[in-house]
Amino acid sequence: MIVVAGLGNPGEKFSNTKHNIGFITTDLLAERHGIRISKLKHKALIGEGFIAGKKVLLVKPQTYMNESGQSIRDIVNYYGTRLEDLFVVYDDFDLSIGTLRVRKSGSAGSHNGMRNIIYQIQSEGFPRFRVGIGADLGRIPLRDYVLTGFEKEDLDKMRETLTRCADAVEMAISDGIDAAMLKYNAFHGA
Repeated sequence: MIVVAGLGNPGEKFSNTKHNIGFITTDLLAERHGIRISKLKHKALIGEGFIAGKKVLLVKPQTYMNESGQSIRDIVNYYGTRLEDLFVVYDDFDLSIGTLRVRKSGSAGSHNGMRNIIYQIQSEGFPRFRVGIGADLGRIPLRDYVLTGFEKEDLDKMRETLTRCADAVEMAISDGIDAAMLKYNAFHGA
């Protein structure tokens, strides 16, 4: 089974913030494939279904961003998930707004949620889908920036990027992570 974990913060007040890119993308995948993410298990909201004929578990950790690894560790251990079958979707302020990067593995960079996942599962060896939110740290502190919504002028670009991110996850499920990296890392958009 492939686990697609979208990172974010639980609660209505965080629902449309930059830090909830992972939740938003996971919800988009659920909508496309008729998967209900409604069962609370392993400190996460989860939903099982099929994408490209493969069994998939969509996951939205409910532990708050910086402790996402607790939930992911429990899920990986419970289902015996191979690390190459753990896909994590999250926001990345180091990438310009609207950029999508797909990677087989790597460090957490400056993302505390990813840092916690790597610590909890003791590995960096799992695919990730990074969506750029392009922080302008000259204006407000990072911790505040990631908890704000998108500027009006960025909404269309972000909708397109989240659609491409969901497409990339689907391609990684159907054709493998290398195919998704080749197609979606080459796209630079307008």
